[in-house]
Amino acid sequence: MKAFSVEHLLTLAVVLALVGAVTAAARLRPGPWTVPVSRALAIVLVGNEAGWWVWLGLHGTYSIAYALPIQLCDIASVVAAAALWTRRPLLVEVTYFWGLAGTFNGLLTPDLLNRFPDYLYFQYFIAHGAIVCAALLLVVGLRITPRPLAALRVYALTVVVLVVDAAVDAATGGNYLYLRHAPGVHSLLDLFGPWPWYVLGASALALVIFLILDLPFILGRRVRRRLSPAAGATRSRPAS
Repeated sequence: MKAFSVEHLLTLAVVLALVGAVTAAARLRPGPWTVPVSRALAIVLVGNEAGWWVWLGLHGTYSIAYALPIQLCDIASVVAAAALWTRRPLLVEVTYFWGLAGTFNGLLTPDLLNRFPDYLYFQYFIAHGAIVCAALLLVVGLRITPRPLAALRVYALTVVVLVVDAAVDAATGGNYLYLRHAPGVHSLLDLFGPWPWYVLGASALALVIFLILDLPFILGRRVRRRLSPAAGATRSRPAS
């Protein structure tokens, strides 16, 4: 699929509309309904990921060089599903930063040859769209905000994934995390030149994006700390 073609833009519009609707509904009308919706989205994520492995098996195209579940979006699908089901802080944080800093870029610049209505077209956009939806639903819709140092914590986990993927690439000749060559479509990696510079540039950019994504919550905590003493003083002031 060509990035920013009519087909891509229409697909992107549908995905973002659904993500926006679910997130806004949770933010504006919170309630018990968010639990079954969150868990339904978790089931979609896991089912869609499992469907990919079934498709590979049925078509006899499985290869450890590209089909191990160690791509960032593969891991993010499982993490996001667990975050939606349990709402544990670390899982939410990983889903938020990976979903918006990484998976969202996959929506904008899809590394995908298949077009509508091919199965792999739906599998790709369901996976990426559902991860982004999980990130925004949990943090913006349900207000489960990242804790202090969340960006650095998730970045450290990302580096661990990078090291593991680099080792697997060396052993299998694969290209997990695009560590051996850039994808065959235009992406942010184009900004940093050829290998290995784009790997270093993308690593630095990821940290910058993580910190930007964390900035609203850092500022929010500072504002609350400044207001808390004043609010306490107001409550303790004796009536005249």
